[in-house]
Amino acid sequence: MPSFRSPPVRWPAMRKPKQPAWVRPMQPRFQPGGSSVVATLDSLGPLKPLTPCSEHSMIDRKNRYGRTAARNHDADGLARRPSSATVDIHAHIVIPQAAKHAQPHVDISRIPLAHFADVATKEINAQQEKDVSEVMTTIDRRLFDLDKMGIDVQVVAPAPGQCYYSIDAKIAEHAHRLANEGVVEYCSRKPDRFVGLGVVTLQEPEIAVRELEYVMRDLKLKGVEILTNVDGQELSDPKFRPFFAKAEALGAFIMMHPNGFTHGERLTHFYFNNVLGNPLDTTLALHNLIFSGTLARFPDLKLMAVHGGGYLPGYSGRIDHAWGARQDCHGDLPLPPTTYLRQVYLDTVVFSYHQLAYLIDVFGPDRIVMGTDYPFDMAEYNPIGHVAGVQGMDEATLAQIAGGNAARVLGLDI
Repeated sequence: MPSFRSPPVRWPAMRKPKQPAWVRPMQPRFQPGGSSVVATLDSLGPLKPLTPCSEHSMIDRKNRYGRTAARNHDADGLARRPSSATVDIHAHIVIPQAAKHAQPHVDISRIPLAHFADVATKEINAQQEKDVSEVMTTIDRRLFDLDKMGIDVQVVAPAPGQCYYSIDAKIAEHAHRLANEGVVEYCSRKPDRFVGLGVVTLQEPEIAVRELEYVMRDLKLKGVEILTNVDGQELSDPKFRPFFAKAEALGAFIMMHPNGFTHGERLTHFYFNNVLGNPLDTTLALHNLIFSGTLARFPDLKLMAVHGGGYLPGYSGRIDHAWGARQDCHGDLPLPPTTYLRQVYLDTVVFSYHQLAYLIDVFGPDRIVMGTDYPFDMAEYNPIGHVAGVQGMDEATLAQIAGGNAARVLGLDI
């Protein structure tokens, strides 16, 4: 029987093998220049290339919220300033009044990100909550950080944990009202820098529809944040169609955000229910929204999937293949599933140049919007540099992704 094992590779003596191009970090084509320099947070120190963990990592710093270890920073930290105003479309705040009302009723075992976590993760999460408490509720330090990142306008939504889907609907309704009014108050402190998204009681779609109307028509927010599932229920369930219909009719922007993977028994260690679980839950939500026909039913829905849409955009050919190969995967979709995936906006929080370049190339620069996930540890703290550093990035596309697309979809006059 023939052997399919490859023989060992023997390199010439004293000769180091050359890395193939696909494992080398993509370098920006454009060199930094001009009078405007986008800096990262003051405490980060000089730019360094990718080095072993003990040197490049943020874990040894008191302030762990800074330059990502996912790419080299020899150029992208000195990015070109886009010609358009810049918009961070993905950031979070906390409304204490809402938390005070709802938190006593929350069962942590029903919150995947909190439940499926080991002791080490819980300890670091507790420290992070202290680290970010100031910027979650006040604006001075946040404005300082935005200026350092080169962000003109930030779209803020309550932290995912303030989507209170697992508690009694009446209690959640009041908490969400407090949260929405709190978002308005937060943005009013600096209305030229902050734009708000609200939250709704999605476990009761009739309430959610009323809240969405209130958020859009009375509070004048730009839309709402929803989670990737509703206490374990899929967003593709027909019961949620009235909500999506109302969102489409109102032109509401919907930020779909995960809060851990619901079946996280295998994701308790190494912060995996965030690292893997968050994009995984987004992936599952998008699959269901597509194959159920929900996105086909609402073609004008302004839906954004955070973290670059999870894993689906990077392996989207598989759903088209399945649609063409099997009747049970075909459903009633008249067009290949990726047709509907291209209706979705994807943010830039993917950290590496090559992944962002892929999203731009496959889904088009008009569907990509710059985000940070500020102020969490899994955030991108040099968002403009990330976009500008993509190989071949031209000025028009940089301006489009760094702010133009967000201004268009949100109706911002900037």
